Amino acid sequence: MPSAFQFQCHFILIFLAASKGETRYLEVRDAHEDEPFLLLSEDLKRELSAGQIYRRSLRCIDMLSIEGQFTFTAQQPELHCAIFFIGDPDELITIDYDFVNINCQGGDFLKVFDGWILKGQKFPSSLDHPLPTSQRYIDFCESGNIHRSFRSSQNVAMIFFRIHQPGNGFTITVKKNANLFPCNVISQTPSGRFTMVVPQQHRNCSFSIIYPVVIKITELILGHSNGLYLKKPSAGCAGAGDFVELLGGTGLDPSRMFPLADLCHSFHGSAQMKIGCDNTVLRMVSSGKHINRVTFEYHQLDLQQAENRKENSIEEFCFPSI
Repeated sequence: MPSAFQFQCHFILIFLAASKGETRYLEVRDAHEDEPFLLLSEDLKRELSAGQIYRRSLRCIDMLSIEGQFTFTAQQPELHCAIFFIGDPDELITIDYDFVNINCQGGDFLKVFDGWILKGQKFPSSLDHPLPTSQRYIDFCESGNIHRSFRSSQNVAMIFFRIHQPGNGFTITVKKNANLFPCNVISQTPSGRFTMVVPQQHRNCSFSIIYPVVIKITELILGHSNGLYLKKPSAGCAGAGDFVELLGGTGLDPSRMFPLADLCHSFHGSAQMKIGCDNTVLRMVSSGKHINRVTFEYHQLDLQQAENRKENSIEEFCFPSI
């Protein structure tokens, strides 16, 4: 049986994967079978020339992965709405309020969150984000014209809103900006290849894949050489200062996931792991004293797959989040 987390997260990614036949889970209460969501395909992105602005209306629960201008107009009281934004791993998201017509005194609100949050679990986690949680929310009703533009710290962001009066709503413009050193990332797809570089910065960076996957690390460059450990109560890389850990769990927040393996030595080769969890995270911890770099590739794990790969492979793990 798919877990609640899978239902919550995979409906978000359905916009990106449905056209490829990769989706497995869907639960969208506000969708109707005869009104399918617009699929934001690569073909659409190519068709939009540099001079064109893509425009469409928004739903109460929606997903955006493309630049453009978007308008929400309430047809009825909408009390529990959210828009999820996602870009490529090396992109940041800018959201500009072009027009806002809501009744803040009447209980309406419009809030941007720097990252994603589901059922109280955040990405990036509080341990990995440069801002405290309270500063990751920007409430339009409190800030007004002061904060009419917002830029995310990673490739995901979201808006929460509540509108009581039919006819009220807002218009936003979404833009993408290049991120030279992507740190915290949610993958749009269940397969890919990525290189994470942390250039002498004291920060933690997580790459989240909301699928069971086979993940293979092909290169790891750290500022020291200590060892490779399976996670045990008395062993690990925490004292090394710079290391990579693999996490697995059933929620969105990496800090609540189960640590599966630590890597704290540089190598060129292949370290592979099958992780049958709802969410897989590769997390790099950096002391700021070194330039750290990790290259890895991943693809969706076939849960019916019977054989374990033996070459440079670690046994399969999946534990519930703690």
